[in-house]
Amino acid sequence: MAVAGFGEIAEQLRRSTLLIHAGGKGSGSGVIWSNDGLIVTNAHVVHGSNVRVQLWDGREFSAALAARDPRHDLAALRISADSLPAASPADSSQLRPGELAIAIGNPMGFVGALTTGVIHAIGPLRGLGSQTWVQASVRLAPGNSGGPLADARGHVIGINTMVAGRLALAIPSNAVRDFLAASPRSAWLGVAVHPVRLPRANGHAFGLVLLEVEPGSPAAQASLMAGDILLGTEEKSLESVDDLASAIDGQGSRLLRFEFLRGDYSRVRRVTVRLGVSNGGKDVIAA
Repeated sequence: MAVAGFGEIAEQLRRSTLLIHAGGKGSGSGVIWSNDGLIVTNAHVVHGSNVRVQLWDGREFSAALAARDPRHDLAALRISADSLPAASPADSSQLRPGELAIAIGNPMGFVGALTTGVIHAIGPLRGLGSQTWVQASVRLAPGNSGGPLADARGHVIGINTMVAGRLALAIPSNAVRDFLAASPRSAWLGVAVHPVRLPRANGHAFGLVLLEVEPGSPAAQASLMAGDILLGTEEKSLESVDDLASAIDGQGSRLLRFEFLRGDYSRVRRVTVRLGVSNGGKDVIAA
């Protein structure tokens, strides 16, 4: 199906998409959300404080992390620039299956790569909790994360995040709007997790294995390590990723005691993590 002015629409979307380098762990994409330097990307794209972005015209800027929400995998950056070609967000609640979808990103080092497909569904996906996803048949690859998913007019309907089966999953633009409008929260643990099933030798059938622990994060300060398996808090076992997000949700400085496994599945360990503060010391009571 031909779309009138598609070339111009695609070019404008490319100009609103940028390349992000962060933490020496490869690159990702981002979307210019406002012309005064606000950028939206995935939380998993930005690591640490050394973040640089490259615009469509080749200019590079250091970016400051303005907000980060690992629960919904969103992050906001700020650069010192103005009159930028900002994207136009759409109302993702109006999406319908069968509509055209356009993805722009920087996969495998190819800057400004474009792919198209159609919307398959809008809603939660089994195994990924209750979060709503825009699900589309567009091809994504490493480097597309954080880039825009747009409709036939070039308006952003989501932020590309991951692939599930043959479908690309994007965070709806309305969720991005809510993230940017929310007051800052301190619900940050600093880990990337993946659900796993466990033998019942320790009384737990479900856990979250830590794929990555961000340096300087509350988890790192508590000496949690990649490979550890979170079982829950002393009050409640984990049954989903959403349970972890709910457990750490809150504001201000506070202590949360976790149960976890390290190596020996028969021994449940415990550690207390201090949330809501940022310091160089270790706030930890481990058993």
